Amino acid sequence: MDEKASELPDVEPGLRRRMEPLDRSEALRLLGSVSLGRLVFTQHALPAVRPVYHVLDGEDIVMWLSDGAALASLTAPADGPETVVAYEADVIDPDRHLGWSVVVTGYARLVDDPAELERYRLLLCPWVTRSMTAALRIRPELVTGFQLTDGMECATARSD
Repeated sequence: MDEKASELPDVEPGLRRRMEPLDRSEALRLLGSVSLGRLVFTQHALPAVRPVYHVLDGEDIVMWLSDGAALASLTAPADGPETVVAYEADVIDPDRHLGWSVVVTGYARLVDDPAELERYRLLLCPWVTRSMTAALRIRPELVTGFQLTDGMECATARSD
């Protein structure tokens, strides 16, 4: 057996995974169980993706933005037009191929209320040592998700 083959995940050959849809409440519950996701937005008329940490506040997703961040360009002031974005988070075991993924599409807006900003400052602990200058809130319109669960054996993989 070559070295590369021995590094492959220990997954039963012929075992399929089921992809089961999540309802909105379960998808949001799972999203709230993690703190890291990916924000999808438009930058210079092209799609862009940035990893960010978040907290769920009710159904809203809230994140801090840092000085000079590319993300700051997508935000509208609280009294301006909203920007459509997507947010994705997941937990999928790379060896067993089980887990979940959630995608939220909604409107992003800067948080400008001083009391809310202070509350988010306490709830959101930055992963990096940059100055966080603005909070962004996403109000979900569409919430979709799926869960990968154990499935059944593939008929073609069985040996009789």
